[in-house]
Amino acid sequence: MGIEIEIEKCVGCGACIKACPYNAISMRDKIAYIDEEKCTLCGACVESCKFDAIIMRVHHEDAVRDLTAYKNVWVVAEQKKGEIQSVSYELLGAGRKLADDRNSKLGAVLIGKEIHKQAEKLIKRGADKVYVAEHKDLEYFNDESYSRILANLIRKEKPEIVLTGATAIGRALIPRVAVQIKTGLTADCTSLAVDPDSGLLLQTRPAFGGNIMATILCRDYRPQMATVRHKVMKEIEPDPSRKGDIITVKPTETDLKSRTRVLKLVEEIESTLNIAEADIIVSGGRGLKGPENFHLIEELAKAFGGAVGASRAAVDAGWIPYSHQVGQTGKTVCPKMYIACGISGAIQHKVGMQSSDCIIAINKDPNAPIFEIATYGVVGDVVEVLPKLTDAVKKILKK
Repeated sequence: MGIEIEIEKCVGCGACIKACPYNAISMRDKIAYIDEEKCTLCGACVESCKFDAIIMRVHHEDAVRDLTAYKNVWVVAEQKKGEIQSVSYELLGAGRKLADDRNSKLGAVLIGKEIHKQAEKLIKRGADKVYVAEHKDLEYFNDESYSRILANLIRKEKPEIVLTGATAIGRALIPRVAVQIKTGLTADCTSLAVDPDSGLLLQTRPAFGGNIMATILCRDYRPQMATVRHKVMKEIEPDPSRKGDIITVKPTETDLKSRTRVLKLVEEIESTLNIAEADIIVSGGRGLKGPENFHLIEELAKAFGGAVGASRAAVDAGWIPYSHQVGQTGKTVCPKMYIACGISGAIQHKVGMQSSDCIIAINKDPNAPIFEIATYGVVGDVVEVLPKLTDAVKKILKK
């Protein structure tokens, strides 16, 4: 698509300049000029022009795209240091169901250095085909080279659906790919399904701060692409008997070109467990009354061998670092047990933890929304309840 100025209709009134939120329009010889590098095709200028001098056009290459040529479901597998990340297995679980509903194949794309041996794991977890792109220059994630390889592969094989994790890597990679192949993208999905009538991918994600759930369709372009939040879907279990095809993809020199390179990789040293991977999480909120009481959360988490989480209110107050935040603007978690201490249960927090197997809520307000999704609830002051609960847990585990 593109924005075009019809010179014979433009009167140089400047209304479009005021309407453009990206400062992409200027006047040249009393005629509007659009800077394509700044323009985002939002269409504000089209609506502002009373003389119909600005037109949004669909280029021929977009208009003639044959949607029936696109088949199969793909998952972009994420790896770190040559090891498949758990979000990839979650995507394979979702992708396997979508592929079965569409009566198609499930593919996976794996990019990195010396990762060919990892492809078999993806087949055991549901993939029918695995496309492996290996090169020494692909050891560390690079959004330019990775996106170029993936975009070229999509153009060649034409998958109908492409999924990736809504992780730091996924969020950097897939928007570039969507732009290169000229298709839509839905970010941070929490649910995916196939419309039985149209066959379209129903991409559901929270909107307006989590207050509503929006279902988004990509009717006119392919592939249909979405990022999926980590831990909102269950990992698919491995099947040792599954067989599949491993296809080697050879990156070209052009694919590997990049304006950036990794000079040094510094590992973050964590004193506590990563909440996204923990089986047990103890989270604290405003009900703790102050940062001096967060040690109660840490002691209970230590007794269980679990991780420490927090609500946004606690993080915003400076009681605990952002890396512990659970919720819409933090991390999505799915532990076996989630203990919410002094957390009221706003929708933004519930979105990030409601898939937990068992939820235990401690709150002095019996009408707190957190009790609506809790498996077990304790009505009481967390500052008084937590020390007793920690002592009880220690005694039971000691036995």
